[in-house]
Amino acid sequence: MNDLLPEQTAAWQQVEAIIRQVAASYGYQEIRMPVLESTALFKRSIGEVTDIVEKEMYTFDDRNGESVTLRPEGTASCVRAGNQHGLLYNQIQRLWYMGPMFRYERPQKGRYRQFHQFGIETFGLEGADADAEVILLSARLWKALGMADQVELQLNSLGSNEARARYRDALRDYLEQYKSELDEDSQRRLDTNPLRILDSKDGNTQQLLEQAPKLSDYWDEESKQHFDELKARLDAAGIPYVFNERLVRGLDYYNRTVFEWVTTALGAQGTVCAGGRYDGLVEQLGGKATPAVGFAMGMERLVLLLQEQEKLAPRRAVDAYLMPLGEAAELNAQAVAEKLRNELPDLRIVVHSGGGAMKKQIKKADKSGAEVALILGENELENNQLTVKPLRTTDDQQTLGWGELVVALKPLTQE
Repeated sequence: MNDLLPEQTAAWQQVEAIIRQVAASYGYQEIRMPVLESTALFKRSIGEVTDIVEKEMYTFDDRNGESVTLRPEGTASCVRAGNQHGLLYNQIQRLWYMGPMFRYERPQKGRYRQFHQFGIETFGLEGADADAEVILLSARLWKALGMADQVELQLNSLGSNEARARYRDALRDYLEQYKSELDEDSQRRLDTNPLRILDSKDGNTQQLLEQAPKLSDYWDEESKQHFDELKARLDAAGIPYVFNERLVRGLDYYNRTVFEWVTTALGAQGTVCAGGRYDGLVEQLGGKATPAVGFAMGMERLVLLLQEQEKLAPRRAVDAYLMPLGEAAELNAQAVAEKLRNELPDLRIVVHSGGGAMKKQIKKADKSGAEVALILGENELENNQLTVKPLRTTDDQQTLGWGELVVALKPLTQE
């Protein structure tokens, strides 16, 4: 688990602001769920034989002896909240959330045991147009972040739950012949979750899969039609994609559409956003049958990717540093700063504390990173003026009345 220090949070705030703007532009509303949930929620939704439930959840008994878990993902919590508050049945909901998740897994570049996710969930729409909408939203996000040329969309369909079950049996039957040649994880998954073997990173296992049954051969007609319509909508919108027949999701609740945005910009190919359709989950968690589709992306990896590609403009923490010279100026400096904040609410201004000569204060002003120093001496105080001294350019300092001052400082709030 890691801390985010002030110089890092500035980058996060830039990304979060873009996410909020893009989500709002599609009519999505924010929902906030607690980080602690009943353990049963995740066992019922994610699946007891998934890696998350078996190895990665932070689970403990509370003081009443009830098993609780720090949420490892957001979809189950979002569905629980929707069921509990009557938001889902016979309704269309477009929701988004952002916040910390927890998984006890081996830390690696851009991955932590406390990590943050941004998630989109759409309820009440069963057509391929809803699948297209969430993918288009994610594509617009990459564009807004300046990353559209760094990511690739991979697309697949798992078919209906029945089709998926038939394929699971066929895949298991095929792989049983080669059980001893599979990697250790795949051998374990063969009995519990054979579809996960499709995304094994083991080269020998991938070679064995070359001759395995194909998932698309088991699609039902409705799922095939749904997938064809989704691809047609993405083609019409100019969104390129790669059909990846081995793409499956690690959670049990997915059906039909699954997708991932992948990148090689962090070294080996890695997933930076993933999602799909989960039409049975609402009913599985006690609600009425409700179609749903969504995605989640890890914020740490996203911010790291943007920083390594130098897509985030560094933003100064302080625009102006107010320097009071003399006792009367020191007494009035904060009142002057408040007046400035009234006129320019976005101006980031720091008032010097601790007194000292002008030379000492100029050093502090420079160290703050401010663009200008604002000098408040006896003359300025008497005449309702401030002297503006540029700190990052060779421009001359000038003493300005209040009206001119506000005009001169306004551009700093827009950088």
